[in-house]
Amino acid sequence: MTTHRIDVRLPGREYPVLIGHGVVEDIAQFLPKSARKAVIITQSGIPANLALPIESKTVIIGQGESTKSLATIESLSQEFADMGITRNDVIIGVGGGMVTDIAGFAASTWHRGTPVVHVATSLLAMVDAAIGGKTGVNLPQGKNLVGAFWQPSAVFCDLDSLATLPERELRCGLGEVAKYHFLTGDDLLAMRLDERVARCVGIKGSFVEQDERESGKRAFLNYGHTLAHAMEIVGGHQLAHGEAVAIGLVFAAHLAHAMNRISSERVDYHELVVAKTYGLASRVPPGMSVESLLNAMSRDKKALSGLTFVLDSEHGPQVVSNVSSDMVRKALASFMSLA
Repeated sequence: MTTHRIDVRLPGREYPVLIGHGVVEDIAQFLPKSARKAVIITQSGIPANLALPIESKTVIIGQGESTKSLATIESLSQEFADMGITRNDVIIGVGGGMVTDIAGFAASTWHRGTPVVHVATSLLAMVDAAIGGKTGVNLPQGKNLVGAFWQPSAVFCDLDSLATLPERELRCGLGEVAKYHFLTGDDLLAMRLDERVARCVGIKGSFVEQDERESGKRAFLNYGHTLAHAMEIVGGHQLAHGEAVAIGLVFAAHLAHAMNRISSERVDYHELVVAKTYGLASRVPPGMSVESLLNAMSRDKKALSGLTFVLDSEHGPQVVSNVSSDMVRKALASFMSLA
């Protein structure tokens, strides 16, 4: 069996991402040397029987986006206190993107920073959420508005965990894979699963190495996310994140065309890749209004200067700020009218 190791190289904080079948069996050798205790954060139904050489406790958090809250961080912090976790110990997140976001943020705040190791069990977590150190929880006003940059000590992408993943969770991961497709032009679906995950990790790692705190090029990884996050909030999280990203990618192409940045053929290409190649929905679900989505987009944490989008161009994706509300309103109304 092939095992891939990709190192995310940040100054003084290099860490490995291991991809393959059964890789989590080697977790003990990648724990911080100082760790004497561990808290494993996971969800019900996720196998989290790790072979750890140190004392450990497993804490089960709830399902659904309502769990991704400051109340959960407080509850976890009390668990850390009860177990006597110090900043020399380790927090281990075992699960999908929600778990790694929560575990990472909880670790970043405990004693002002405690090591965290991620065991990604969903495709979305493997190709995106568990890599790069962006952690956070939601507020009613928006997704991931409270968080921190806190890089893991190691990440395990054990492909065995995908065998029992529900079909919808696999589609959710494909939304982020499609994003990398547009950012690089790579035919990712032509690769074996292990190669595809490794390539996505490599792409994400490269962006993180160049721009850890998203002040420049790393913002390209938000392609499709402005509308996606708005749809998640407005729709009460009925859309999974990757499903929303796929729709957001197609809308970003339509908006770019409306702003004369790309041709209609390039828009058609986005439609083809998302709907045909990746088999994902490409339209806003019924029940959402243009104004509610606009309001949610205006509260997005990436909206540093007016409405901010990553938009395609003849030179590739670019971050575009100060996009007028009228332009977005018109493009969104047109997009939502399409069958």
